[in-house]
Amino acid sequence: MDCTSYASYCYICDDFIVNDTENKVLEQLRSRLQAHDEAPSTPKERRRRRTNSEDSGSIENRLRKRKRPENNTTNNVKANGKVVGLRNLGNTCFMNAVLQSLSNIQQFCCYFKQLPSLDGEVQKNGRHPKAKCNGGGEDILVSEELRKTLIALWEGGKTSISPESLFSVIWKVVPRFRGYQQQDAHEFLRYMLDRLHTELLNVLTFPEAQSSVLGPKGRSTIVTYIFGGLLQNEVNCLICGTESKKHDPFLDLSLDIPQQCVSRNGNKEDQLPCNLQDCLSSFTELEELAETELYYCSSCRLKQRSTKKFWIRRLPNVLCLHLKRFRWQNYFRIKLDNYVQFPIKGLDMSRFMLTNMHETRGSCGGSSMYDLAAVIVHHGSGAGSGHYTAYATHEGHWYHFNDSTVTRSDEATVAKCKAYIIFYIRRQLNLPGIKKR
Repeated sequence: MDCTSYASYCYICDDFIVNDTENKVLEQLRSRLQAHDEAPSTPKERRRRRTNSEDSGSIENRLRKRKRPENNTTNNVKANGKVVGLRNLGNTCFMNAVLQSLSNIQQFCCYFKQLPSLDGEVQKNGRHPKAKCNGGGEDILVSEELRKTLIALWEGGKTSISPESLFSVIWKVVPRFRGYQQQDAHEFLRYMLDRLHTELLNVLTFPEAQSSVLGPKGRSTIVTYIFGGLLQNEVNCLICGTESKKHDPFLDLSLDIPQQCVSRNGNKEDQLPCNLQDCLSSFTELEELAETELYYCSSCRLKQRSTKKFWIRRLPNVLCLHLKRFRWQNYFRIKLDNYVQFPIKGLDMSRFMLTNMHETRGSCGGSSMYDLAAVIVHHGSGAGSGHYTAYATHEGHWYHFNDSTVTRSDEATVAKCKAYIIFYIRRQLNLPGIKKR
């Protein structure tokens, strides 16, 4: 139930049902649930209610018997034998959507599948992540539990598995994710990537880490090698013209939905068409800093009016784009429900890069063309409520991951979704030591 709009999420319809008084089925279902809550709770009464609920004429069974489209049936997915869902442990859809997206990024998942047990490596080498990992946890490794979860997802054999072990470890190392309230999927993704990078730096710093199986050498890890890119931040003083350049590494880019695409009164009919290129252009366009963000000019030795512009200096192998749908307005956090059109294939990032950067060593030998790999969608209107699902490609087919339910999908359906986090894979990768399936 979305507490802000009082809409109910239906797993059968795979969508939110609005609070419409004319919807008699929904009203009957609510009345039935209310009567269920007010009924006696003795074991005998519970058995009687369970028997009554199995009546073929009940509302729940009529919903279950609703015929679904042939290309969207769960049976087709089960026949595949390898596409596995993740059980919802209580508002853990934010975690499930992120895990399903990461598991279907081939280079990332294959790397973890080839790793030996990280707990064994810690004991053998006497290296513990507690020295540099924030949030406590001591000998607990999130990367080890993630490795086990990814292996279980790819082994198949079950329609769904429980990520309880991974979630319990996350509870221990980061208190803010404790409990069963809804969390933000982007915040969880950033925490996961940062934590994995820190753990792998501390654990895989022995000679075996230099082997071709375990991945790149040096201070980089599989996280930075796949998701890591580099921004160039240019600031120009409007008084003396002094230019300052700074290089900032990134694992994802958070993009604003352009203000001209957002209606002031919240009316969807007033919303202008928007696409991903508009969001990227808004991110990289030249802007003048506000009075509260005056730049300290080293030549003037004063805080002066200045302009700022971002360029992408090095593109990542997997480009993760986060659309900033939640913003504060009058002490409330609202959601921008705009549809942002994004390409399934052929996202060209060359126009947002520094000129001639393709010839530099930082280009990693890859192109500036990207194809879609996964999309995370937030359903609902509230930042702390609603539901998360994910679309991802698996062995050439699109699937919709809705917790434990996995259904076949297609490009047309994916293109119509209101994306929150988008994963693009570079067409030409340079990942030495990571084998392809």
